[in-house]
Amino acid sequence: MSWQGYNTYNGDPEAPKNFSFDDQIIRKAFLRKVYSILMCQLLVTFGFVTLFSFSENSKRFAAQNPWMLWVAFGVTIVLLIAFACCEGARRTFPTNFICLSLFTLAESVLLGFMSARFRSSEVMLAVGITTAVCLALTLFALQTKYDFTAMGGILLAAAVIFMIFGLVAMFWHGKTIQLVYSSIGAFLFSVYLIYDTQLMLGGNHKYSISPEEYIFAALNIYLDIVQIFMHILSIIGATRD
Repeated sequence: MSWQGYNTYNGDPEAPKNFSFDDQIIRKAFLRKVYSILMCQLLVTFGFVTLFSFSENSKRFAAQNPWMLWVAFGVTIVLLIAFACCEGARRTFPTNFICLSLFTLAESVLLGFMSARFRSSEVMLAVGITTAVCLALTLFALQTKYDFTAMGGILLAAAVIFMIFGLVAMFWHGKTIQLVYSSIGAFLFSVYLIYDTQLMLGGNHKYSISPEEYIFAALNIYLDIVQIFMHILSIIGATRD
């Protein structure tokens, strides 16, 4: 499910960009804060991925305790709703950091359990490809003259269609449909990564996210990267012999 459908820009999805982004100091401080939080999230998450990929004990633990997967999934859903509906969960310190830490931990467990079903070489290949793709897309978002921030409605509609396709795909198993689904997902969240990156930049873009929403911005980009990794890993898994 795409979290970006809940993006807010100063409380209004259709509001023009925040005037505070005209201040270069505020913008740079905001970007530093977002990427610092994001790096911490990714270190924790991919630490879990590495642990469950290379440790046989962790693989056995994942296989013997599938209930933890459902608990982690439930926690992520509850916290996503909290971030979307409760401003305090996003902006009030230290509540925002506590909620984000719990969400990151739950998401790390989900990815760790998922990675345990794949070979370590496949997981590391997916990590490498994800890193290269996300770096290239971030540089593209920083340099391109095309404004992706006006595509919020189109991306939301695409995400809804993608979710419906995912529900339908649950009843038709096979490598072909898995490849198609994962390829579409990787592409969709790649576009979302560009979109969310440009929302942070402000400047000449049509819309931008409020500097007070640094937790929200970090969460959006984190989820984009996680989704790209998951779909790339699924593609690799579907092409195995």
